[in-house]
Amino acid sequence: MNEVKRPKKPLFFYYTIVMLLILLGNLVLMPWMQQRQVEEVDYSKFISMTENKQIGKVEIKAQENEIIFTDKKDKDIIYKTGMVNDDELTKRLYESGAKFSGEIQRQTSPWVSLLMYWVLPIVLFIFLGRYMSKKMMDKAGGNSMMFGMGKSNAKIYVKSSEGIRFDDVAGEDEAKENLAEIVEYLHDPSKYREIGASMPKGVLLVGPPGTGKTMLAKAVAGESNVPFFSMSGSEFVEMFVGMGASKVRDLFKQAKEKAPCIVFIDEIDAIGQKRDGRVMGNDEREQTLNQLLVEMDGFGANEGVIIIAATNRPDILDSALLRPGRFDRQIYIGVPDVKGRKAIMQVHSKKKPFEDDVNFDAIAKTTAGFTGADLENLLNEAALLAARRSKTKIGNREIDDAFLKVIMGNEKKSRVISEKERKLTAYHEAGHAVVTRLMPTQDPVHQISIVPRGRAGGFTLSLPKEDKYYSSKSEMQDELVTLLGGRVAEKLVLDDISTGASNDIERASEIARHMVTRYGMSDKLGPITYGSSHDEVFLGRDFAASKNYSEEVAAEIDEEVKAIIDKAYQRCEQMLKEHREILDRVADYLMEYETMSGEAFEQVFNGQEPDAPEHVVEKNYNEPTHPVAAEQPENSGELTPEGKRQQTPPEEPSTHEEP
Repeated sequence: MNEVKRPKKPLFFYYTIVMLLILLGNLVLMPWMQQRQVEEVDYSKFISMTENKQIGKVEIKAQENEIIFTDKKDKDIIYKTGMVNDDELTKRLYESGAKFSGEIQRQTSPWVSLLMYWVLPIVLFIFLGRYMSKKMMDKAGGNSMMFGMGKSNAKIYVKSSEGIRFDDVAGEDEAKENLAEIVEYLHDPSKYREIGASMPKGVLLVGPPGTGKTMLAKAVAGESNVPFFSMSGSEFVEMFVGMGASKVRDLFKQAKEKAPCIVFIDEIDAIGQKRDGRVMGNDEREQTLNQLLVEMDGFGANEGVIIIAATNRPDILDSALLRPGRFDRQIYIGVPDVKGRKAIMQVHSKKKPFEDDVNFDAIAKTTAGFTGADLENLLNEAALLAARRSKTKIGNREIDDAFLKVIMGNEKKSRVISEKERKLTAYHEAGHAVVTRLMPTQDPVHQISIVPRGRAGGFTLSLPKEDKYYSSKSEMQDELVTLLGGRVAEKLVLDDISTGASNDIERASEIARHMVTRYGMSDKLGPITYGSSHDEVFLGRDFAASKNYSEEVAAEIDEEVKAIIDKAYQRCEQMLKEHREILDRVADYLMEYETMSGEAFEQVFNGQEPDAPEHVVEKNYNEPTHPVAAEQPENSGELTPEGKRQQTPPEEPSTHEEP
């Protein structure tokens, strides 16, 4: 005979029982526990203590025919005595100086007492218990999990409350064309069904940070005028196994209820990394990924739910996620070109007043490599500077200062620098500038400064004439020469070297090594790639990965790298010896004015007498300090606006820093 299991009691039942026990304890036990010691005495003792003025407080309870009083010296003990007919009681208490009062008794209905002390608290506890139980059930996605760990916390924008359209996204015309098909499908899905076509179930936006991937997804929702579910990949990650998968289920359940709609998952690489099958792998992450794969497969062609995801690391995504039927369309959102940069600045400048002579075409040409976020930050910093200077409009000076602040950091005018270090920095930066001018493939010098900015003690800034998407061997060889210009100038003029060239040497070494191992530019080793493009351990990479070349080849690689660096050093040394006079004149100018524009540098280089700069930096070098080497990331390639280097084009403003 099968045993019939009793249904489990709901959570609020046990909650109510506990609350009732607590209430009973408060009503019965607590008053008894808090009651002080009471001692009954004769009325004669009360009279005696009154005459001796020993009584502190007196309370006359006429209804109970009692007098309760305390001793002035010992207030912890309460005395109680019965009342007698004593016409002199009030006079006697007044003369003793005791504080006395009478009690007015009000008769309370027993039904009111029952309602106030029992029924009402119980009803309140029951409703509170039911409410809390329901909230916990809802947060758990209907599976009785506590604290909402299984509930999706996706942000929902219904009917495009953000108001973002394609016109608000500039510089990505090709990407907008690809996404326009999604918009048209959401407007008229029957058009595609009739011809037997189905839209991609998932669209993956790929590109560097700050290029506008999230804004493009919101623009699709705004153009489609449909609900937009936004959630970050890291929000699926939970401490307990199964919670991430529960959030995925709940997210797609909500999306199906509001279809047609768009589900946007930002930074999907947080949960979509490759499953490597390691014993110590992340089971929670893999379960979340598996649930995401299942949910994406479960969508039919006519359900009207489109998934858009964004990442800047497509190389680490699982292949099952990228196959047709899931994320079967990838759209690359790259760094904008000069036309795109101008369009982006025009969008961000709509609510900012600018002076008439501000030319966005010129700004766009000098901001190669800037992303949309970088350009927005540039204009915002310029606006802050204009407000700080009590100006009503943003001018070219504010934009130039903001540009230097964005790529180099704030000026450190308060840093005290010795005369010796100023001379070292001046010759270091002059060496960079002169060699850059002599290299036919290098960008022209825009500004030189020995004023400390950020982590750098000085800098030489070169701006590209046009956007570049590739770097030739000769250009990279010339860049090595310019990077070594500071170190060679120190050795040539001061007959000594400093730690200031540490970053230049590091960057030069990386470029030379990539020429040999990645770009196949070594005549000795040939056009072969040595090592993986994913040498760094990153988010699930195998820690035991080994090199794909022998130790003998590694030694040859080191020899080739050294030979490239040595050749560049010799070229740089020869150039600076031949143009020593120009080097000295540039350094003298920097020693006097601390900042040198590109126009002044050209005048000095051509043997002319330059004019003093408009804004002379206040000199402050009374006390010596020691230069501090700046820390730089271990990447290589072209410079980013932040002074870091990246692997891929386009070419960006080049800086040579002197820490």
